[in-house]
Amino acid sequence: MFALVWMHLLAAVVWIGGMVFLSVVLVPVLKRDGQFAHHAALFRTVAYRFRSVVWGAMGLLVGTGLMLAAGRSIPLTEPWHWPTIFAAKIGMVTALFTLTLLHDLVVGPRVRQTLGKAEADRTTGDRALLRYSVLLPRMSLLVALLVLLLAVVLART
Repeated sequence: MFALVWMHLLAAVVWIGGMVFLSVVLVPVLKRDGQFAHHAALFRTVAYRFRSVVWGAMGLLVGTGLMLAAGRSIPLTEPWHWPTIFAAKIGMVTALFTLTLLHDLVVGPRVRQTLGKAEADRTTGDRALLRYSVLLPRMSLLVALLVLLLAVVLART
């Protein structure tokens, strides 16, 4: 059980730590000189590499999470019998996975496509997408921190 908890925590730390690094360290440094467009290739390379780490961490979190829940005798096939805090954590994890899928499979590709257009060829929708797409990773980080909080509360019960 100890090894499962350690692997579960390690996957969470890698994922959330990477999110914090990207949003609190890398992006502000790249934006500092007002030349973020010139650093786009670096950011894209880092983000692509991090994406594979994230999906690996997600797989590890799901696998170890299922085993840990079973070890606590939580009936995984009977959600109506789940402890409230466990149900809340699973709900937030589902939201986080959904946001990650949305970011990686929908918004990210559309942003890349839009950035490939000349400024004059961008529609109002394109400009709105670029303006508001930054909110998705920020929402993901907030949800991830909430999942972490719920995990601590669950571990203490």
